[in-house]
Order: sequence, then structure tokens, then C-alpha cells
Amino acid sequence: MDVNAASPAVVSDTAPNPLLSTASLPDFAAIQPAHIQPAISELLEQAREALALVTAPDAPADYESLSRVLNVATERLGTAWGAVGHINAVANTPALREAYNAVLPAVTEFYTGLGANEALYAKYKAIAASEGLSPERRQLLKHAIRDFVLSGAELSGEAKERFAKIQERSAEIAQAFSEHVMDATDGWSHFATAEELQGVPPDVQANARAAAEKDGREGFKLTLHFPVYMPVMQYAEDRALRERLYRAYVTRASELAEKPEFDNSSLMRELLALRQEESKLLGFSNFAEASLVPKMATSPAQVVEFLLDLAARAKPYAQRDLDELRDFAGAALRMPALEAWDLAYVSEKLKEARYAFSDQEVRQYLTLPRVLDGLFRIVDRLFGVQLVPAQASVWHESVQFCELRRNGELIGQVYLDLFARNGKRPGAWMDEVRSRWTRPDLPNTGMEQIPVAHLVCNFPQGADGKPALLTHDDVITLFHECGHGLHHLLTQVAELGVSGISGVEWDAVELPSQFMENFCWEWEVIQQLSSHVDTGASLPRDLFDKMLAAKNFQAGLQTLRQIEFALFDMRLHAEPGSEERIQALVDDVRAEVSVNRPPAFNRFQHSFSHIFAGGYAAGYYSYKWAEVLSADCWSAFEEEGVFNPATGRRYLDEILSMGSVRDAMDNFKAFRGREPSIDALLRHQGMA
Repeated sequence: MDVNAASPAVVSDTAPNPLLSTASLPDFAAIQPAHIQPAISELLEQAREALALVTAPDAPADYESLSRVLNVATERLGTAWGAVGHINAVANTPALREAYNAVLPAVTEFYTGLGANEALYAKYKAIAASEGLSPERRQLLKHAIRDFVLSGAELSGEAKERFAKIQERSAEIAQAFSEHVMDATDGWSHFATAEELQGVPPDVQANARAAAEKDGREGFKLTLHFPVYMPVMQYAEDRALRERLYRAYVTRASELAEKPEFDNSSLMRELLALRQEESKLLGFSNFAEASLVPKMATSPAQVVEFLLDLAARAKPYAQRDLDELRDFAGAALRMPALEAWDLAYVSEKLKEARYAFSDQEVRQYLTLPRVLDGLFRIVDRLFGVQLVPAQASVWHESVQFCELRRNGELIGQVYLDLFARNGKRPGAWMDEVRSRWTRPDLPNTGMEQIPVAHLVCNFPQGADGKPALLTHDDVITLFHECGHGLHHLLTQVAELGVSGISGVEWDAVELPSQFMENFCWEWEVIQQLSSHVDTGASLPRDLFDKMLAAKNFQAGLQTLRQIEFALFDMRLHAEPGSEERIQALVDDVRAEVSVNRPPAFNRFQHSFSHIFAGGYAAGYYSYKWAEVLSADCWSAFEEEGVFNPATGRRYLDEILSMGSVRDAMDNFKAFRGREPSIDALLRHQGMA
């Protein structure tokens, strides 16, 4: 079933509600908007009853008893609400959105109350003080007690009531922000002529023509979805067309957009003010301090120092990159000035001239079926597990489902939703469906719940009967999200809360994902991933050598861009009154670290979902922080052999399988035998 289609307003009273099923996997194809309110209301009531039972004065301060009642109820609620949230992100419809938003306040209220429940907090502290706890359980209790404090468990009276209201309103704002970005992206289009699309890859043109025909229009329908937007910016010879798309893209969901009804300005201001108020209630000077409590970094000042140090190292390389672009644009392309909408186009032309290849040439060898097959074989070789296609209920016909097996034994499952479409949130991500857990509600069998993951990307569809073609950057994105998935799926910890990625410090959670990206630059790997769409031939070695030579092309500019985002995020959440000077703060950061400031109309922050609708508020620096860790881990494979079984096993045992039973730094030191060094990152990016 395609849940992008219009959904019925009601469902049969006699049909079972799929969100109340206790099956191991959600029945995604059966979920309708009308199921959401009754199912979530029933599961919320069951969770409230469970909470009352375990917090009763005579309830034992025993984790096994508590988990058997409360964790079972909240896990069931979390699984159902996770399924609803996932569908809302990847197959959004007006009816589904309305049903989701109607229940969101009640769900937020419950989880806010759960995290701040004084009686439950007291039970956890009593359990933590007991003897004979396993390392896994002691760590999860340590995390839980910390999280109780951050959730307002030590507040009382009006402060506690206000904290709860802040949580509810913040959740509503984050959801509205995300909806505005999605609607602004889906709601813009331009019907181009064949002349405007000179230079754009044929498969992109074919898909654009098909989209226009579907709308009953002539020409080619261009949208702001990345598989359309980026090829136009890279290849379209029509400068006016590039400017049109650039302006639309960077002003999405802002007051400058063509459809300002999706303006996120007021939402951003309100959310930032609420976050600062929340942090003050908890006794912190600012939201950034509160955000860093469960992370590896210890203070906003430490993060800013890290970012500025990296910026100082990268800036000379970035300036060189920009000078080369300007020189090439003037000398080779006769451009009077290099504008923001020229950067991708000129960069692609410079790369072609310097390295004698183009991304479009490489794409012909990277068909999605071949890339997936190669990825699965690499995972098997590295970690001794097999990804096997299987059947499950899915939300869209293009979604694939796989089982993860080791020596024939089922150890995990994963949904692959890889194509861009309307109603689907932009970007790429991994999310949990279920976590590995020895369920306490089945103590006699010792049944262990296997982990299940979503792996989501936004790649272009195939055109003219051919498979989807990926850029090398697309392949890197796929490997990145697979790294997150492996972190979740290959855990050997079966204690809920510390298995998989649960509880892992946010600034270390990107380590396994960024680590996997390195395989995309190995010749032996590329041979397994490539097969020409027409001839079936593997990517030639001379073409790969050109790609490798261009690996660090514009690494300086790319590094400064990430630092710009991260520094803006940290200062936004650390400086008082930032909600009233968001654009001014963007300008300050750009003046400090950028070598090429975007146009004044650029409003990237209005679609910065990572920090306004995701989990990266005062945490976007995590990408660069974890990149230091992942580069250093990869250097061990460089030293000992990329497919050295002993190295792969050590990485699996010390990092992937450990969950958060140990702190991330302890995991890293167990693998590398020392603390991390920035040297490997600088060397890998050509900035040593």
C-alpha cells in the first residue's frame, strides 16, 4: 500500500488495531490515521497504570520487578509511537499529520511526567545503591539518575509545572518546524524548458519530464528535493535557472520564501527562549551547558575552542580552494564574478578540468542494486553477518526489508527506504524500531528481542527502465547510515537503555557511521560496488585513481562549512538573548570563520532541522568531534590491513557491540590503546 495516497478517515470497528499488535514487527501497511488516537490513548493508560504500580509505597525497589511492569509497558508504547512518528516522517499526509499532532501533547506530557516522577526517581536511587548489580545495569541506572535530574525530577511546585509546559510546547514547535520545512520543500516547483536544462544529466531530465507529465504540464518539473536540486546546481549551464533554484532553496521556510506561510522565524525564537528558560529551571547558565551533561565534551567553551582551532587549521586551505575557484571561473568560464549559485557548477567544471572526470561519469557505474549487494558483502566480510532480503509489511512499495543473520541465526532486521518522494522528510537517517533486550515479561524462556532498524535516504529513482544511479557522495551517505545501523544491530548488550546506540554520548554516536565512509575510498571495495548501467563493467582503475586524487578537493571549504554550522549552533544555545539576534549571530559566525560569505538573503537556519527539530541542539559539533575519533579508528585499519580479521573483530568487540555499557572514551581507548589524536583527521583530509 502507498500511504502517500489519501487515507480513509475511519476504519472498521471490528478490524484489529495494528498499533496494538504485540507482533515483533509493526504492520506498517495497515496503519491508518484513525488507528492512532485510540491505540496511543490505550497504551498511554496502560503505561500510567504501570507507573502507578511500580511507584506505590509498598512496591519493591527491585529493578527486575520494575522492568517487568514499567519497561514492558513503556516499550510497547514507544514502539507504537515510533511507528506513527516514522510514518509521519516518510509518508506524510494531511490526515496522518492531523492525527499525529492531536496525540502529540498527551505523549509529551506522559514522557515529561515519567522523567520527572519523584517517586520513580527515588526507586531508581534505591536500586542504584543496592549490591550485586551487573556492569550493564549499574551503567543504565547511572544514566537514568542523570536523566531524571535533567528531566526536572528535583524540581517542585510551580517550577515543575512550568518545566512540563515547556516540554509540551517545545515538542509542538519542533513538529511544526519540521512540517514547515517539508511543506516548503514539497510546495515549490518550476517547470523548465529543454533549453534551460542544457547540461543536466539525462536521467534527471527524464524524471523531471515524467513529473511534469504526471501533473499534466509541459516541460520538466524541477523541485527542491535534493536529487533534483543538486544536479541542476552542478550541471545546468543556465545561470539564471541556478539562481532561481538557489534562492528558493536557501530561503525555504523563511520570511523571504515565495510562500512565507511556512516561515519558521517565530518558531525558532520561541523555541530558543523556551530552551534557555528550561536550562535556568535546572540550574544551568544556558541550554548549551545542560545539553553537554550527557556528552563527551565538558563545556561550551571547550567545544568553541575545539571548533576555532580546527577552523584556524582549515582556513588557509579553504582560502586556497576559493581562490582557485575564482581564478578558474574568470579564466576558463569567463564569469565576471563568482556568485553563490555558481559554486557547485564551477566546482564541478574545475574538478573535471583538473582530474579529467565528472560525478556524472562515475554515476554510470554506481547502480543502487550493485551498491547494495557490494555493501552487504563488505558487512559480511568485516563482521561475519549476512543481510538477506526478506518480507515484511511496509509503508511504500519501494521499501526493502532485510534480515541480519550470523551462521544462519537471525540477529536483527532492517527496513531500507532509499528514494526521495513528496511527503518524505529530506535528508538521511537511521532510527530504531526495536532494541535488543532480554525481555523480563518472559523470564522462563529468556527470550531475547532482536534489534530492528530503519535506514532512510533520499536518492533519485531510476529513469527509463534503468536502475537508480548514485553519485559517489550518495554511496558515502548510504555507508554512513549503515554504520549507524550496524551500531544498533550488532550490539551484544541485551539491557534496555544501554544496548545498541541507546545511551551512547551524542558526540560519539557518529563514530561508527563516519568510520564506514572510509570503505568507499578503497579500490577493492569500489570493485565490488560498481557495475556500469549499460555494460556491466566495473569502474576502471584509472577513473578510481582520479577520484582518489580528487578526494580532498575543497576539503578546506567543506570543513569550514561544517564548523560554521556547529559554531552557530553552540553560540545560539550558549549566549543569552540569542533568540532576538539569530541572523546577526549567523553573520557574526560567518565573519569569524568563513572565507566566502553567502548572500544576505541566505536563510539556511530556517531549515536547520538538526537543531530545531532533531536531537542536535547544542550538539551539531558532534559531527566534527566524532570525525576525530572515526579517523583515528580508521588509521588502525590502515596500519593493520583494511580487511584484517583481527582488527575488524577488535573494532566489533570494543566499539560496535558495547552499546553504552562503557563510556565512549573507554571504548575508544580499548580499541586504540590510547586517547584520540586529531592528526589522522587532518591527514585524511589533506590538511596535515
